[in-house]
Amino acid sequence: MEQNLNEILKLRREKLAVLQEMGKDPFVITKFDQTHHSVDIKENYDELEGKTVSVAGRMMFKRVMGKASFCNVQDLKGSIQAYVARDSIGVEDYALFKKYDVGDIIGVTGEVFKTKTGEISVHASSVTLLSKSLQILPEKYHGLTDTDTRYRQRYTDLIMNREVKETFVKRSKIISSIRRFLDDRGFMEVETPMLVQNAGGAAARPFETHFNALDEDLKLRISLELYLKRLIVGGLEKVYEIGRVFRNEGLDTRHNPEFTLMELYQAYTDYHGMMDLTEAMYRYVAQQVNGSMQVTYGENVIDFEKPFERITMVDAVKKYAGVDWSEVKSTADARAVADKLHVEYEERHQKGDILSLIFEEYAECHLIQPTFVMDHPIEISPLTKKKPEDPEYVERFEMFINGWEMANAYSELNDPIDQRERFKAQEAMLAAGDEEANTTDEDFLNALEIGMPPTGGIGYGIDRLVMIMTNSPAIRDVLLFPTMKSLDK
Repeated sequence: MEQNLNEILKLRREKLAVLQEMGKDPFVITKFDQTHHSVDIKENYDELEGKTVSVAGRMMFKRVMGKASFCNVQDLKGSIQAYVARDSIGVEDYALFKKYDVGDIIGVTGEVFKTKTGEISVHASSVTLLSKSLQILPEKYHGLTDTDTRYRQRYTDLIMNREVKETFVKRSKIISSIRRFLDDRGFMEVETPMLVQNAGGAAARPFETHFNALDEDLKLRISLELYLKRLIVGGLEKVYEIGRVFRNEGLDTRHNPEFTLMELYQAYTDYHGMMDLTEAMYRYVAQQVNGSMQVTYGENVIDFEKPFERITMVDAVKKYAGVDWSEVKSTADARAVADKLHVEYEERHQKGDILSLIFEEYAECHLIQPTFVMDHPIEISPLTKKKPEDPEYVERFEMFINGWEMANAYSELNDPIDQRERFKAQEAMLAAGDEEANTTDEDFLNALEIGMPPTGGIGYGIDRLVMIMTNSPAIRDVLLFPTMKSLDK
């Protein structure tokens, strides 16, 4: 097989050399006037029958039958059959066409017609080789089913697997529908730095780099939050950003070290306003992209039409772990409960941290339908306003679908004195070995001292949203170029 493969690759290069000697080098062609896509022709056959069209794409199949042949041309939207006859394109061009290979990119001009079997096709009057494929497509021997190869060679994956292309077309539609939704509500799209001195706004370990021009160490951002809040201070009342963030963490079906986050901030509202906005946005995106507010994911039908459930973290732990947290008075009590439930914790974890750990272990997996889990402990929420009636908890929610965290939102902390104390607590955690803890951002504190209005903010993981909307089992299935370990490692 290896020998045959090498012979095939050698033959393709020889064919290219012959074309170049004949003055028919495909690589000198700079354009082709493509008038229609395959699907457009099929959907508008009655209008286009007998008319001349030009299609272009990759030849995925070829059957030579003496003086007439058939081939299949695959373009962005689908594929269409071309009927190529010697008498229509000429003896010389037909001889060349017979030597073209599956995988070559061609342009076909001709009349739209139906074959005897009723297949809509193009009767070629000319066929132009636009690019010579010097490799063979993987399906030729074994099919492109190996996931590692699919992720590493996404270009080949997109050629061979139509559903993969559809996933990424849908991803683009999801992002554009989010933009439309927010733009229609008066939000302003902005851009903030990726290279930062202080990577704050989330609990995550950053990537570090060095900027030669300033001889200064910088970090890649882990969140969009602190810069967007600066803009709220500056009077931009509704802002959002869709962009890459980078977290130095592990790889699994839901995590990639670089991923797309959408964060928005709105002045003069709170986390209840963010819940209402989130419900409306998810319904809008589902309807725009899938044409329905009911979306199938795995074995479940996710219903975005029903009001999203709203439950506090304390009530969720009571419901799913059977623990009445109102009876837990101290960190020692919390640790005793965790021991009983076999939930692991670290020495640095306080009462609120342990509540969160129990929630993650016992409740998350049950939250299949869209659910807002509200009122987190203060220990895990350094940028959030306290609940006035119970300062152990904050005005925060996370939205869950299919047992996954999909969004994280706050009534934003705008008290600079309180914020400084929270940063101090984070610094202490960092010193105690928590690599994901935040450090003090003096410029951000200065912005808060200038004055930030009451504000609601939320962050959405775009990749997980795309997974849900496309029924994709792993985050790598919705990232065009996921992070992969080098083959030579």
